[in-house]
Amino acid sequence: MTMNRRDALGLAALAVTPVSLQVAPADPLETLRLWPGEAPGGVRVTAVPVVVERSTDPAFHDRYAQYTRDPILSVVRPTRPNGASMLLIPGGGYRWAVVDKEGLDCARVFAAAGMTCYVLRYRLPGDGWAAGPDAPLQDAQRALRLVRAQTITEGRDPNRIAVLGASAGGHLAGMLTARPDATYDAVDAADDLSFRPNLSVLLYPVATLADPHAHAGSRHELLGEAPTSEIIAAYSLEQMDWAGRPPVFVLHAMDDAAVPVENSLGLIAALRAAAVPVEAHLFQEGGHGFGVRLIAGRPAQVWPELVLAWAARHGWLRDAV
Repeated sequence: MTMNRRDALGLAALAVTPVSLQVAPADPLETLRLWPGEAPGGVRVTAVPVVVERSTDPAFHDRYAQYTRDPILSVVRPTRPNGASMLLIPGGGYRWAVVDKEGLDCARVFAAAGMTCYVLRYRLPGDGWAAGPDAPLQDAQRALRLVRAQTITEGRDPNRIAVLGASAGGHLAGMLTARPDATYDAVDAADDLSFRPNLSVLLYPVATLADPHAHAGSRHELLGEAPTSEIIAAYSLEQMDWAGRPPVFVLHAMDDAAVPVENSLGLIAALRAAAVPVEAHLFQEGGHGFGVRLIAGRPAQVWPELVLAWAARHGWLRDAV
């Protein structure tokens, strides 16, 4: 596909990141509650939600949300929308969900390229939800359906919705893409729509939950102290049925000491075996959890441009609508 002027402008916009700002950008004013009432299966949940700020630098936020009971989507809108949308699922080892580093920071970059972006703050499996390890997936499926419903009401393209997940959020985005089963009972008309994304972007994903390459913290939070081999297999991305799934973009740093690169390598092999179109980028250095701010000045900082160029080849960058 030949890249047009709009594509080039979108790529150029990615060069502007929050790292250059002296004051942290304001939070988006628009949020969407996922569920019209209480989230499903919360009878035994007593945790009190908190949002913790870790940054002491006024130039940026570094927050995480823990014990979420009322999951939300934070909407980051582009100045000139191109009809495409992106659901962002940050990481946090299923212990919490980061807000900024892999959420709002990344959303602002892709919104600058024309995508309407939605950052998911999801429930966590260890808080007593009836669905257990499927509680985060309930939120992800519901979120994708709400995004698709809003694309229809706002005149955007319901068939150009990407999901971007990082670390444990990459595991959740992978399950959203691969799992065929709806994990909750319908609550309104939005649930008549598909929860399947049209493109999936997985950044340094937690893919396998099996030793020796599992991220032990994510596995413990998701599956408990001593999961059976059958449960581990059922929640490992590389062991899921990927046949017929949409194109996938995978990115990982070879020196990732938290989530070994073998997570992505095994997943890439599974995607290829299932004939899923996959693009993969492995960087010699970069570590883990870098988002867009923590990778500045290193080779992996080009990853948003690589994602956008890949999306362009799939027909996603068009004139503003």
